[in-house]
Amino acid sequence: MEGIRFPVRRGVGRKSLQFIVFGLIAVLAGGVSPNLFAAPQKIDEQGQSTQASSQMGHETGVTTPLAVLIEEAKRNDPAIRAAEQAAKAATFVAPQMSALPDPQFTLQQLSVGSPRPFAGYTNSDFAYIGVGASQQLPYPGKLKLRGAVADRDADTAKAHIEVVLQDEIETLKRTYFHLAYLQQTLGTLERNAALLEQVEQQTEAHYSSGQGNQQDVLKAQLERTKLLREVSMHHQLVGEDQAELKRILRRSQDSADIIAEPVAATFLRYTAAELLDKVREENPNIHENSAIVQRNQTAVDLAQKEFRPDFGVSYMYENTDRKFRDYYELSLNVNFPRRKPRQAALAQAQVNVERAQTDLDTQLQAALAEVQKQYVMVKTSEEQLLIYRDGLIPQAQATIQAGLAAYQSNREDFETLFSSFMDVLSLNLEYQQTILDHETALAHIERLTGVTLPCRRTER
Repeated sequence: MEGIRFPVRRGVGRKSLQFIVFGLIAVLAGGVSPNLFAAPQKIDEQGQSTQASSQMGHETGVTTPLAVLIEEAKRNDPAIRAAEQAAKAATFVAPQMSALPDPQFTLQQLSVGSPRPFAGYTNSDFAYIGVGASQQLPYPGKLKLRGAVADRDADTAKAHIEVVLQDEIETLKRTYFHLAYLQQTLGTLERNAALLEQVEQQTEAHYSSGQGNQQDVLKAQLERTKLLREVSMHHQLVGEDQAELKRILRRSQDSADIIAEPVAATFLRYTAAELLDKVREENPNIHENSAIVQRNQTAVDLAQKEFRPDFGVSYMYENTDRKFRDYYELSLNVNFPRRKPRQAALAQAQVNVERAQTDLDTQLQAALAEVQKQYVMVKTSEEQLLIYRDGLIPQAQATIQAGLAAYQSNREDFETLFSSFMDVLSLNLEYQQTILDHETALAHIERLTGVTLPCRRTER
């Protein structure tokens, strides 16, 4: 939210405006929290800047730190659990792929002189009952490579867990920070709506007594209605954030709402070069793509091995009647792979390696570029926070304080005073929006670098 601005009222008489400003001053003195006009606190030696935050009425409940929700998400998030189960299932593939084919057992009966079973068994040495077994034997090394391909698939599935984990954690952080922003700004909007209601009542009273005009009343009503619309939109956004957080945490949607801690910005202490190095070393997408490259390289080795023939061995014992000699049969067989389909399979595996390597390079370059953009955004927002804290907000506060004194001595009109008030409100909201943008960018940097940056604390 970029701040809420309102048209300045015009055409109100001096005597009428005095009644209105007295109501404004009374609300400022007793009905509005001093935090509304309080400047952001100083940045400490660690680079932390805190803001005077307006709290919603229900925020008197227990707040939940972000770290607690992250640990809960790691345990309960359905997407993370699904990725873990997929990785666990992938570990059972390698034992299947590296095992020998199933052996075959054979029972034979040969009749002589008649199709009836056992015909000639007692009077012919050709009739027999046979029992045998056979086993297919892949070329040495094939089974090991098939198991290695399955192991690489399992490694890819394990790397994908971290991808899903970091995606969900980033979503959790972004939603949490946005919820904290809404909670901090909603109180400001509600208090300002109460202030405008006081102004509206004063304007209506003046109009009823003939001291004002209808246009002033309508403008006051319009401005307060606009502000009530903003409050309603805030409630909607809070509800959306609550639903998303409960999804990630696998909580019931009708469970108690989460209250976020007020967020304070802490300046980033990493250089751009350090962050880029962390992308190359820790980015979970890079790890996943690297595992895919290794898997496809192993598949090339297997495709080359498939040019080798497989073998088969079988043994049969044939029993005749006791007065005849038994038979013993041993067989060996070899298949000769057709080269054309094997060559196509090898070419496909080689292309898959090139494609995976290209995807890896594309992912790396995209991550590096995104980190650089987020780094620039973070540094820019830090400069803006200093400008708000040390320049814009103190100057706006000084202006309204001077305006109050000047108006009391009839040296300033109500329009200028009210405009100064709205400047302070807008600048405070913009300051909070800048903190939200700053923290959101840091959360994205953490996602891209795969590490938790030691640069954030929450306001206590």
